[in-house]
Amino acid sequence: MDTLFSPMILFFVLGALAALIRSDLVIPEAISKAVALYLMAAIGLKGGVQLSESGYNTDLLSAGLAGLALSLLLPLPAFWIARAVGRLDRLNAGAIAAHYGSVSVVTFVTGIEVLKVAGLPADGYMVAVMALMEAPAILVGLWLARSGSLAGATHHAAEVKIQAQGQSQGQGVAHAGAKAPLTEAFTNGSIVLLSGSLLIGFLVGKQGFSQVAPLFEGGFRGMLCLFLLDMGLLATRQLLKSRSLTPALVASAIGMALLNGTVGVLVGTALGLQPGSAAALGILAGSASYIAAPAAVRLALPQVNLGLPLTMALAVTFPFNLLVGIPAYMALARALG
Repeated sequence: MDTLFSPMILFFVLGALAALIRSDLVIPEAISKAVALYLMAAIGLKGGVQLSESGYNTDLLSAGLAGLALSLLLPLPAFWIARAVGRLDRLNAGAIAAHYGSVSVVTFVTGIEVLKVAGLPADGYMVAVMALMEAPAILVGLWLARSGSLAGATHHAAEVKIQAQGQSQGQGVAHAGAKAPLTEAFTNGSIVLLSGSLLIGFLVGKQGFSQVAPLFEGGFRGMLCLFLLDMGLLATRQLLKSRSLTPALVASAIGMALLNGTVGVLVGTALGLQPGSAAALGILAGSASYIAAPAAVRLALPQVNLGLPLTMALAVTFPFNLLVGIPAYMALARALG
């Protein structure tokens, strides 16, 4: 209950309620993007500073390997659930697998802050684990969608991009090239900023961070409240206008989050991670990407109904994790730890 009544979660609920009553409340896109950039830079810097203070340890290696393994394996049950429960074809099931195997940066940032407020902080290296988990799941999802031919998926994505460039700019410049899904995943803005900020925080340490701490530490929770207000508006409006979600897919979106999150907590606990870090691993595993994965899937699988996995991840799984998932993973990690 303390988690549910934290200012961050209540601002998300406010945005959802505003969308439900058809309010004209809106956060300008430029402000929303600026706040997102601030949050990514802040969480990366603080994680890097914590990592510099703790140094290399076996927990870091264990968490990194566990995150990589989860990212490679979690798309498999998601693909099966989408096929068996959602009754989707291979292409759309693979797209959903890519989204639910990858991670949500915003869910992670919110979860890290909730854990800190609850007195169960995660180790700073979990930011690096999050960055490591983004891309592999997307590649596995594309492989599943294209009947095991990842090379075919990448080649098809390049052809589609080249054709689009040729239509808009002329064939003479079409060979300028297209980003393959792998490149798209690794060059995603949030990952670049998070990874770079993590490195900067690690290099400057606590003393260097003190120069910018008033901005990145003092204002963090307030900026997160504004961002979650915007996410509440966006998620609810996306859900209200969606026509492709069935009850089975809604149940699947919730079930996959709970299953993956529980597995993440159990793996983290079995590896001996601190309860906060085990909970953070559960939050990562239980989240679903709605930024990097849609960008890569749109390039590789243009024939897929991208609105379906995007709505499931953003309008169902994201709110569920904020209101139910994060407290549940935290309680499980605390009980097991």
